[in-house]
Amino acid sequence: MQPEFNFFQHWYPVSPIEDLDPKRPTPVTLLGIRLVIWKPKSSDSFRIFIDQCPHRLAPLSEGRIDDKTGNLMCSYHGWQFDTEGVCTRIPQAENPEIVTKNRKDFCVISLPVRQENDLLWVWPDVNSQELAHQTPLPLSPQVDASKGFVWTSFVRDLEYDWQTLVENVADPSHVPFAHHGVQGNREQGRARPISIMQSTPGLIEAVADGLVTAKITFEPPCRLEYAISVGNDGKQLGLVTYCLPVSPGKSRIVAQFPRNFAKTLHRLTPRWWDHIKTRNLVLDGDMILLNQQEHLIQQRQLSATWKTAYKMPTSADRLVIEFRKWFDKYCDGGLPWKEVGIPIPEAAAINDNRDVLLDRYKQHTRHCSSCRNTLKNIERLQLILLGYFALVISGVAVIPDSLRVRLGLPLIITAILGLGLYSWLKFWLVPKFYFVDYVHAEK
Repeated sequence: MQPEFNFFQHWYPVSPIEDLDPKRPTPVTLLGIRLVIWKPKSSDSFRIFIDQCPHRLAPLSEGRIDDKTGNLMCSYHGWQFDTEGVCTRIPQAENPEIVTKNRKDFCVISLPVRQENDLLWVWPDVNSQELAHQTPLPLSPQVDASKGFVWTSFVRDLEYDWQTLVENVADPSHVPFAHHGVQGNREQGRARPISIMQSTPGLIEAVADGLVTAKITFEPPCRLEYAISVGNDGKQLGLVTYCLPVSPGKSRIVAQFPRNFAKTLHRLTPRWWDHIKTRNLVLDGDMILLNQQEHLIQQRQLSATWKTAYKMPTSADRLVIEFRKWFDKYCDGGLPWKEVGIPIPEAAAINDNRDVLLDRYKQHTRHCSSCRNTLKNIERLQLILLGYFALVISGVAVIPDSLRVRLGLPLIITAILGLGLYSWLKFWLVPKFYFVDYVHAEK
């Protein structure tokens, strides 16, 4: 029997648009389907194709955008495809009619896409394009400049399943403990009652009480958002997350952080700084906990259910319970991996490799334009500082004695200061783009 909820017939934001490089193809995986994102030179919009060349199934994400035609070229044999996925060139064709007569057979599968709220959206079911045109995007009402909001965007790949991600984001009571010193304080952890306001196949709404009241909205399958009122003067703060199923044991979070106050601070804070100081730290704090929790719940569910595996006596867990009930009722408690030919492992092994679980570069930096460009600039600056130090030391050694104190001493001082800056960059800042171990016992 087919589950009532169809994961493939929904819109998903695969990336913030500002993080996509318009000059090269970008691979992404959604619901086990490998996709390629690219931007034709003749278009203002990105396109998303199935990441397979029809010739011999080579990945188009390893291709390039042709300088002359602006089309997507497969790097294996040079086949080219236009904005709609139609094959426009086969270099090996003895007769041009081979291309023109076989356009339908030689095309790449192109998926519906939209660009809205600074995000690139895709509809992963090619057979329901009319439904895609009729279905509104799951947009947040808080990501709206006309209402006075500003926001930043963030993306990271995660080492745990979609349902584990949704369950975690739907649980505000973990914040003072898992994110102590980053977004909370464990000494202030207290009862946070949650009330379910409505629960339907397409929407779950809840209210979490506490120091501040938060309205929590889950619009399946991906939008999970908090709307928080700060004080009594109309200040609003939001957390808008889009939870994407990637493959068994893998998910992606695309998040936006809207607010309608402190706008000057928003403009002055570099996006990359916000990512290394806050956003990545929050997800680091969850990563190992959730990866191992997922392993254990999968083991327990071989002979029991989450209802007996979890002990959830307080109202703080009501939204987690409501999500699990929704997942059981409308999705048969599972994601549609079999529909894309992916076998479901009975229980994933616990991954104790912290270098893999907390690999910021692979999970975030390479996907984020602000972080990867800043990292490149820092590496260039490091080379300049080292070169300047070597040049000054060698130069001072050969200048006349009469100039050595008057000219050489200031140069030596600046070179030493430059070396100190180099050391700070190398040993403090650069590692934050690659790996930061998160040990809760030390927080």
